Amino acid sequence: MRHRYRPLAAAVAFTFSGFAIAQTTNMAPVSGQLSALPKVDVTAYATDAFSAANTVDSDELSRMRAATSDTATLLQGIPGVNVQSAGSVSGLPSIHGLGDDRLSIRVNGMDLVSACTNHMNPPLSYIDPTNIQRITVYTGITPVSVGGDSIGGAIVIDSKPPQFANPGEGMLTSGEVGGFYRSNGDAHGGNASIMLATEHLNIRYAGSTAQSNNYRAARSFKPGLLAEYTTAGRHWIRGDEVASSAYKSQNHQLGIASRWDHHLFDLKLGYQHIPYQGFPNQHMDMSDNKSRQVNFNYQGDYQWGTLDARIYHERTTHSMNFLKDRVYWYHISRVVPGMPMNTEGKNLGTSVQAEILPSQRDVIRIGGEYQRYRLDDWWPPSYGIVNGSPVGGMQPNTFWNIRNGQRDRFDLYGEWEAMWTPRWTTLLGARAATVRMNSGRVSGYNDTYATDANRFNQRDRSRTDDNINLSAIVRFTPDDRQSYQGGYSRKVRSPSLYERYTWSTGGMAMTMNNWVNDGNGYVGNLDLVPEIAHTVSLTANWHDAGNSLWNVEFTPYYSLIDHYIDARCLRTLCPVARYNFLTVVNQSARLYGADLSGSVVLGEAADVGRFTFKGNVSYVNGKNRTSGDHLYNIMPLNARLVLEHRLGNWTNTIEQQLVAAKRNVSEVRNEMETAGYGLLNLRSSYLWKNVRLDIGLENALDKHYALPLGGAYIGQGATMSLGMTSNWSATGQPPYGYTVPGMGRSLYAGINIAF
Repeated sequence: MRHRYRPLAAAVAFTFSGFAIAQTTNMAPVSGQLSALPKVDVTAYATDAFSAANTVDSDELSRMRAATSDTATLLQGIPGVNVQSAGSVSGLPSIHGLGDDRLSIRVNGMDLVSACTNHMNPPLSYIDPTNIQRITVYTGITPVSVGGDSIGGAIVIDSKPPQFANPGEGMLTSGEVGGFYRSNGDAHGGNASIMLATEHLNIRYAGSTAQSNNYRAARSFKPGLLAEYTTAGRHWIRGDEVASSAYKSQNHQLGIASRWDHHLFDLKLGYQHIPYQGFPNQHMDMSDNKSRQVNFNYQGDYQWGTLDARIYHERTTHSMNFLKDRVYWYHISRVVPGMPMNTEGKNLGTSVQAEILPSQRDVIRIGGEYQRYRLDDWWPPSYGIVNGSPVGGMQPNTFWNIRNGQRDRFDLYGEWEAMWTPRWTTLLGARAATVRMNSGRVSGYNDTYATDANRFNQRDRSRTDDNINLSAIVRFTPDDRQSYQGGYSRKVRSPSLYERYTWSTGGMAMTMNNWVNDGNGYVGNLDLVPEIAHTVSLTANWHDAGNSLWNVEFTPYYSLIDHYIDARCLRTLCPVARYNFLTVVNQSARLYGADLSGSVVLGEAADVGRFTFKGNVSYVNGKNRTSGDHLYNIMPLNARLVLEHRLGNWTNTIEQQLVAAKRNVSEVRNEMETAGYGLLNLRSSYLWKNVRLDIGLENALDKHYALPLGGAYIGQGATMSLGMTSNWSATGQPPYGYTVPGMGRSLYAGINIAF
């Protein structure tokens, strides 16, 4: 029997727990845990050691769950990672200025796809924070074994793994119940889990629910001059409410696992239902979303190494319409009863990876993936009856935005990790991918759309992309106080179905196609080619000999992106100070920046506790080399400073979040500038036996601020002034010039009881 201990590799592996860097060491198998053979912790052994991977572990996650129901926001403490605001449980992560489809995101090994023209159901929205055991984020050079079809970093989300009883131990049982309340928006919810296990069988269930009213901005938010107004028979009181930010979400997961000798079989069945979710930066709201998931995984330990195989299927049915905060729609809804938009996505995927140990020096990983994705996006007719006749332009036929959209991806990859000496380690990898795409014939509501539909239908719509990804990483550890890692990657991403196959140049239809939350309207481009990103990155880490008192890490990076998919005005000129109609095109872009992070123990006393200062600073600059414009949704210079106090099972945190003014904005999208701001957050948690209590005050000083990655504020509700409403009614366009305001002060409390 070969034991997979690699002490030298483990000695240079680091993970992030919030902001703190902790050294990962070898561990013997824990009683009842997943593996049947002794092996090192996966963070130390796998490719995390070569990619500056940052890990949010279960302890850090436990302290953050009470404050948020959006899984994406759990990543905000990691240097270089930000969240582009969308719905309140559907944030879009961004790594070094690249977000959404440009990242590789895997939830329990599944490569999920957003089945919505407005990307209201991104991958991270399909798992609740209470069901997450571990998050790993690759912000540097990403090894090819981690994922493909992306040009940015990678995010890997894992729920709690199955546990098994020791021989002769009998039935192993455990569970957890919890709940939370947040004052802002009257948000509340709960979670429950239970696990039953024998030596060979594990059955577990995890469920959660969360809901909230619209959140409020800071009390100083004054969007208009009038105190109140009346629209379409509805009386609106202007205040600090952020319209279209309410939500309700339910998640369930049932797991059945079996372990025999050195083999694990794990089946997960998932179901999510979001009855409604508002989107303040979209023209539409989510009126219903259902996802059904089947996920089967096999893991086996052999004398030659390990084998991991997975097959999964996910089906999403998604609906959009106008919820109650859309003032303009309520003005005309007396004539036309809403604008339904429906989507169905079917995602079938499989992957196999073998990790081979030919020698003590080498590890070889070979694998393959296949993903079959199908998408239908249709808008049923909607019209009113006036004097016995139908009225409105959304009739008499169904509008097919994408019909029988097809996207199939085949990947093969190989990776070689070699530890040449205790100081030098290398990782080389290559991934070949073929992406085949197609779509069926489309049609509009009526003859008004015939010209665009005929032009699209007459073209050959099948596309095949052959993509080559490469990664090369080298790590040098001269002594126990420092390490250096650098590398290069060539990463390729094929366009999405929405980027290639949305077809109508009609103003209304274009406005409904917007996956970037900027208020503009978009049409796809059949002639798009894949994006190719060339990235170089260096990570330097300095720390004390035991890596327990202080550390500093610095990561500069540079990316040159050929065929970057950006926007261009559909007509010759784009008017300023309004929302425009844009088409997506291939251009050239570059991004560069740096992350600086570290921590230091300030002092410790037996009766007082331990004080630690942590922090990080991140900067990224993105430019379109073809047009000279700035790239859209780039986070300005930002920092997080944390003072943490620990005394026994009691943890207290004072956090200061600082964000500079945003002045580099995308002109073609008429992106709006935002002012700089600072937020103060206070948090405390206490663990007493099996009971965990969390309490905190977010934005403690009730500071008003605009979200730099929040996009355009077009949710028509109580925060909109009469003048803005008149602007909509007169022009047929939503009011331009408003950014989504951030959340005001919020007191939260949470309790979890384990048994």
